[in-house]
Amino acid sequence: MSDLHLHHLENSRSFRILWLLEELGLDYQLTRYERTKSYLAPKSLERVHPSGKSPVLEVAGLNHKDPEQKTSMIESGHIIDYLMVKYDKENMFHPKVDADSQAWRDYDFWMHYSEASAMPALVMRLVFSKVVERSPAVIKPIAKGIQKQVEASMINKNITTALDLIEEKLSKDQWFAGKEFSAADVQMGFVIEAANSRAGLDEVRYYNTLNWLKRCQGRSAYRAAVKKGGKLEF
Repeated sequence: MSDLHLHHLENSRSFRILWLLEELGLDYQLTRYERTKSYLAPKSLERVHPSGKSPVLEVAGLNHKDPEQKTSMIESGHIIDYLMVKYDKENMFHPKVDADSQAWRDYDFWMHYSEASAMPALVMRLVFSKVVERSPAVIKPIAKGIQKQVEASMINKNITTALDLIEEKLSKDQWFAGKEFSAADVQMGFVIEAANSRAGLDEVRYYNTLNWLKRCQGRSAYRAAVKKGGKLEF
């Protein structure tokens, strides 16, 4: 049995870990979870980790007193860092840590930017869209009005700022860490998939970003992750 067990929730950040495990060619166990009608994680995930969220990567051998016991790890960035240190000894998917290296600084920046700056506004947009979708018909027009006001005043500008920064980067470099594909691309992938959902990104304004996304989606590991974990649909 594998030392790694990924608990994967459909349409969630855990797709990043599934994709990266495939890139690394690691043996792992996979358990898939479906969202509830309210688009939430099922209660069964709380039995894996008290947060009740995904991803959760169970890792054997970290508890030295009981090597058979598995340790539950959460947070995409933390899990990716662990996988890089543990399994990417040849630096195939992350640059060597070097403060003077542009590749490492870019890698580290986008790993953090993904969740700290890019995702919050996208999550807000998703939440308000789900509220409108699930509102009773009698109040749906009111919900749509609130959604429109909040997006105009709090959400759209932040999303545009993030996307413009991403487009500027990808107009200069093929990948987020420079010339080579890395785990930073995996981390940023969920951001751009979310931004490109529904109406989709402007094909002219975000030409380089969409080409980057096509390159990611064309990777065999990405396709394997979709086959095992499902396509991202927001």
